[in-house]
Formats: sequence, structure tokens, C-alpha cells
Amino acid sequence: MPTADEGALPLHVAAELQDHLLVAGHDLDRLQRLLDDATQTLSTCFYTANHLLTTGTTIDVQRQLSEALTALQFHDMSTQLIAHTQRRLRGLADRIARDAMDDDEDGAAVVCEIPNRPNPVTQDEVDAGSIELF
Repeated sequence: MPTADEGALPLHVAAELQDHLLVAGHDLDRLQRLLDDATQTLSTCFYTANHLLTTGTTIDVQRQLSEALTALQFHDMSTQLIAHTQRRLRGLADRIARDAMDDDEDGAAVVCEIPNRPNPVTQDEVDAGSIELF
């Protein structure tokens, strides 16, 4: 007769999986803040540039378009963060299948490595001068 503990994850494995999942959740929260900030900045810059085309100087329009370009850089950061989070989640799914579900009877399971680094992006918002242009 099976005991209540059969099939349960060992405590250290469960704790490690929980930590990785929490980090992935924080990465996704950071991504949402990046997207919200970039969208707001783009909207403001384009409306201002449009207004300046009829009332301002070329330098004013260039400044607004430069700020809009900086806001567009979120794409690179977002792509890195999404790819990193996907690798982390895939590694966790593979590990759960292998360790917790005994899904590696022949010892040949392919397990994606879980990235050691918490995330590749450190910015929480996109400000002029806060990131390098590619």
C-alpha cells in the first residue's frame, strides 16, 4: 500500500523549484514594467513630435524622436528577458519530469540547464541614457 509521502518531491528539490519559479515570476513582473514604461514614453514622444512639427523647431523634433528611439530599445531587453524566462521554465519542467515523476528510467532524459543568473536585464524602466543602443 502506498504511503502518503510516495510521489512527493523531496523538500530540497521542492524548495529549489519554488525559488526558480519565484525568480521567473519576478522577471515577468519586470518585463511588464518595461513594457508599460516604454509604451507611455513612446506615446508621449510621438504626440509631442507631431505637435512640434507644426509649432516647434527641428531640434525639438529631433529630441523627441531620440527619446522615442530610446523607448524602442525595450524590445531588446524584453526579448532577452523573455528568452531567459523561457529557458528557466523549460529547465524546471524538464527537471520536474525527470526527478519528481521518475520520467528518466533509462537515464537518457534531456534536461535543459536552468540559468544560474537570475536575469539578463537589470533595468526596471527605460530612461534616456539608461541603456546602450544596439
